[in-house]
Amino acid sequence: MLTRRAAIALILSASAAGADAPARVMRPQYRPPPPPPPPPPPAIRALLAQAELSGLTGIALTDPATGRLIEGLHATTPAPPASVAKAVTALYALDHLGPDHRFATRLIATGPVTNGTLDGNLVLAGGGDPVLVTDDLAAMAAALRATGLRRVTGRFLVWGGALPGQFQIDPGQLPHLGYNPAISGLNLNFNRVHFEWTGGAPNWQIAIDARSDLHRPPVTMATMRIADRDLPVYTYDTEDGIDRWSVARTALTEPGSRWLPVRQPEIYAGQVFRAFAQAQGIDLVAPQITPDAPQGDILHQHDSAPLSDLIRDMLNFSTNLTAEVLGLSASRSRGLSPVTLADSAAAMAAWVRDTHAVTGHFADHSGLSDASLIAPVQMARLLAAPGVPDRLLPLMKHIALTDADGEDLPAPPGEVRAKTGTLNFVTTLAGYVTTAGKSPRAFAIFAADPDARMQAEASGEEQPDGAAGWNRRARRLQQVLLQRWAGLDG
Repeated sequence: MLTRRAAIALILSASAAGADAPARVMRPQYRPPPPPPPPPPPAIRALLAQAELSGLTGIALTDPATGRLIEGLHATTPAPPASVAKAVTALYALDHLGPDHRFATRLIATGPVTNGTLDGNLVLAGGGDPVLVTDDLAAMAAALRATGLRRVTGRFLVWGGALPGQFQIDPGQLPHLGYNPAISGLNLNFNRVHFEWTGGAPNWQIAIDARSDLHRPPVTMATMRIADRDLPVYTYDTEDGIDRWSVARTALTEPGSRWLPVRQPEIYAGQVFRAFAQAQGIDLVAPQITPDAPQGDILHQHDSAPLSDLIRDMLNFSTNLTAEVLGLSASRSRGLSPVTLADSAAAMAAWVRDTHAVTGHFADHSGLSDASLIAPVQMARLLAAPGVPDRLLPLMKHIALTDADGEDLPAPPGEVRAKTGTLNFVTTLAGYVTTAGKSPRAFAIFAADPDARMQAEASGEEQPDGAAGWNRRARRLQQVLLQRWAGLDG
């Protein structure tokens, strides 16, 4: 049987006006102003020219011990951080939730249970868990049966009000992208549903379910039909609380599958749990959403892994839902009442400014929106701020140093732990480079071509022409810069 982390790995393939003022304003730690940045050496300009990247590439390498900018080019020009923003969110969540925080999903009885009968409602109450998966609900149903419950006289309710619901993370994305789901206090499978097509033309067999390695519970809150058209490949609409999808027949050339975003996450989770409960001999009616926080006896509680583990996986797999849940939860823990992702992200930006004297604009917590902007030198200085390397570096992903063919170097000059970020015509990397006998240095490399990205968005294509090659060259530039920095003495 797969471990929980392996199972998660398999399933993975914007103003402050609405935010309340914090009860206590954090003051920045005093640090003497850093010396003026050195001029970029000719070698750096040559490396960027060789990469043949359109747009602008900004870089910053910083010494955490002194705050000194060791090397920089376009270092003060703000750029979209893409998923590098998740490193900021990780620090925000660690500060306000703590590394041992766990998210709880509860089964609550609103009335007494007598001889296996609940005289009241059963509530599946979410606590914001961003990594709740199908197998967890199966285990919760089994645990409910173990309490002796067999019948519920009232309704089966689902509650996601622990967090402000969001229809999607970024409305500028294509509707079918699984990494742009809804957000709720009750999430399941990263709020994605599995769409599979089997057989062959013209008699395709299609199915939508909430599958895991062990279970394939069907759902009815999402439907799919095959449409006789060429483009668009997917369309989405919602009607009567159902996610209604269509796919172009010409796009189905051979059997396959993909994960689609869920826009009704509470009902999604409720339908899956109901299927498992019925398999356990517990009769439940169809789930209904309740806006009210449930009160009653907790029959069973499922706790997530600790926050530090969630962050490690988020930085490794770059899960957007996890980032948004952590950011919203951190803002809520401060006593704020953000309504939108932009509200919460603005609160995070203010916190970064007040605690670390680092400025940036964030439209969300995941970096999915290209409206987020931060300069490379600001990102590097945040990573180099007192106490930050000790907290973030161990949680960051190991980045292998490779040659021009993408093969790992047999004797790499140093170790890199960092967060990657990728959008069409945006490639970013920020983290730490360490060589033997030296303290880690914080860096940020932000490459972006806004004009090409705007044209790509206008095309409506998931993989627009030129994006793959551009991003590939940007990643190679990252490798060249990292290997240069690993060999620097000063």
